[in-house]
Amino acid sequence: MTTVAVVGGGVIGLSIAWRAARSGHVVTVHDPNPGSGASWVAGGMLAPLSEGWPGEDHVLSLGAASLDRWPGFADALRTETDVDVFTAEASLTVALDAADAADLRTVAEWVGERGHEMRLLSRAEIREFEPSLGPKVRLGLLAPTESSVDNRALVDALRTAATGAGVRFSDGAVHDLADLPDDQVVLAAGSASARLWPGLPVRPVKGEILRLRVRPGATPPPQRTIRASVHGRPAYLVPRHDGLVVGATQYEASDTQITVAGVRDLIADAETIFPALGEYELFEASAGLRPMTPDNLPLIGRLSDRVVAATGHGRNGVLLTPLTVDAVLAELGGRSLADAKYACPGRITEASVG
Repeated sequence: MTTVAVVGGGVIGLSIAWRAARSGHVVTVHDPNPGSGASWVAGGMLAPLSEGWPGEDHVLSLGAASLDRWPGFADALRTETDVDVFTAEASLTVALDAADAADLRTVAEWVGERGHEMRLLSRAEIREFEPSLGPKVRLGLLAPTESSVDNRALVDALRTAATGAGVRFSDGAVHDLADLPDDQVVLAAGSASARLWPGLPVRPVKGEILRLRVRPGATPPPQRTIRASVHGRPAYLVPRHDGLVVGATQYEASDTQITVAGVRDLIADAETIFPALGEYELFEASAGLRPMTPDNLPLIGRLSDRVVAATGHGRNGVLLTPLTVDAVLAELGGRSLADAKYACPGRITEASVG
């Protein structure tokens, strides 16, 4: 019976641990505070199609393959925990000016040519779908197969499922993978992964988000995930059962302090999209560190005969979780997953690494 150490207890690490244990492995998760990092701060969008752009075929391929796996992944988790993690069906990207509208048409054409369903909406059609959006919205791009999940409900459900599957948890910090006695090690430590595997091209990128609660009498939040570019800054509003998550800033920084400028910009941009935002309670401002790679693709696969990487997911950790789980379980079984071929660590790691 193979023993597996999963280093990192975020959404990806917990998911791998749960499924590996269900597959018959003896699994231990090493994390001083599972679920407390970037997974706890995430927006929970599952939107690879809306983020598609010409030339980024590999990013789209990975994201779409994982999106296809999400219904089955969520069903299995619901069966074990009785928790439904979905918060919205479909996403709507809106344009506020002519340049943004041209970009939406480009995305719709390029993604549509690759066989994915997307639909351009006129101003009047947007009003039918989401009447509370602002008057500056002029064109929309609807992705009906995209969705979003409550990342915190997901973290809690995964920990419950992992515990139920027999996964053990160790709160001791791991300083050297060689110190772990297990047969196999899965490195899922997010932005900290490079400290445990020197030379691994993963760096921390800071992102701030806001959590807002609906106050009595306030306009209800949009039913779909809403995305836009405001003054050149990407913005999104993701529904929750009690309000909205608003994000997200992006800085090349390794601290998790909340900046005044970040909060100011997030509120101003979100209010342009959804004017009723000012009626809401500002419940929480938080920041996390996204694990980014040079080409914005994750690192999923073998680093050595003993170590498997599951890191570098950037802004798409929640989206890419089901695909990453399947790929890591395949590696633990001595195989590789074709859908994850573009995430192979060997594409950018140095030959001397490992």
